[in-house]
Amino acid sequence: MIDFRSDNTGRAAPEILDALIEANSGTALGYGADDWTARLQQRFSLLFETSVRVFPVATGTAANALSLAAISPGWGLVYCSAAAHINTSEANAAGFFGGGLKLVPVAGADGKIDPAALAGLLAAVQPGAIHRGQPAAVNLTQASDLGAVYSLDDISAIGDLAKRHGLKVHMDGARFANALARLGASPAAMSWRAGVDILSFGATKNGGALCDAIVVFAPELTEGLAVQLRRAGQVWSKMRFASAQLLAYIEDGLWLRLARQSNAAAARIAAGIAGLPGLRLAAPVEANELFLEVSSAVMDGLERDGFQFYRRSASLARFVCRFDLTEAEGDALVAALRRHCTAAQAA
Repeated sequence: MIDFRSDNTGRAAPEILDALIEANSGTALGYGADDWTARLQQRFSLLFETSVRVFPVATGTAANALSLAAISPGWGLVYCSAAAHINTSEANAAGFFGGGLKLVPVAGADGKIDPAALAGLLAAVQPGAIHRGQPAAVNLTQASDLGAVYSLDDISAIGDLAKRHGLKVHMDGARFANALARLGASPAAMSWRAGVDILSFGATKNGGALCDAIVVFAPELTEGLAVQLRRAGQVWSKMRFASAQLLAYIEDGLWLRLARQSNAAAARIAAGIAGLPGLRLAAPVEANELFLEVSSAVMDGLERDGFQFYRRSASLARFVCRFDLTEAEGDALVAALRRHCTAAQAA
């Protein structure tokens, strides 16, 4: 079996497991009152070139839902891509933790929000219309749920638009490192400098073990979020182990090295299947995911060959590259796709 189902099916990076072992010595106060969590605040503030508050959480869903609850009232409207993970895959966790906040899908290509489409929706909102929800926030998924990456100009355009309408901006960065590696930008440039108020900072899908984080750039959000996290059971008792993972993740650029590895694997596969008959990329390959439009016969053949992946529909397959995917595994997928696509065209 060669596994392309997701980047959360792979191993944890050895450096992160080593950090857990190193933290497993002596005693430390719980619930974040430990030296590791204090260092985490300092280290992330240096990384993002501004003072931030970092909250380790167990999952990306918790990071997304609780971030949105911090920036929207229960009657608020949160604008997002129709393909956004918060809209398709989190069992309306945002609405639950946000006291009823409503997600509003916005059109756009490749799983991204089109700024013009967002502007049109906001322009249509009638001030003082008490019978309708009120705009509160915008969600950006970076990289998108179709594997595309917002440029810095894209983020800034949406951030500026949001600010003109008094909206907060949340970034779902489950694959933040992959997008950052693609753009070659700084973490600051791809977040708060472009208008992002709060970030779901992903680690699990990029070699992490057991936690992600919320990074808060707007200090007025911190106090309420801290209480909401405790209420939601997302304040770790032995917080030092969560903080130790996140410290190791960014130490010496580990997170970006891992992201570059998975991005390179996806790019190698995309280059290998370019021009194949009966196959089309549904979105550009800009991070570590490939969405391929192929026949069900081709997908059947791949499964018989032992490839694991997700069928998004009868004609759409998703392949995700992990940091620990080998070149041989990627090349095997290319060879199998070439074989099955050629056979399907000849049939």
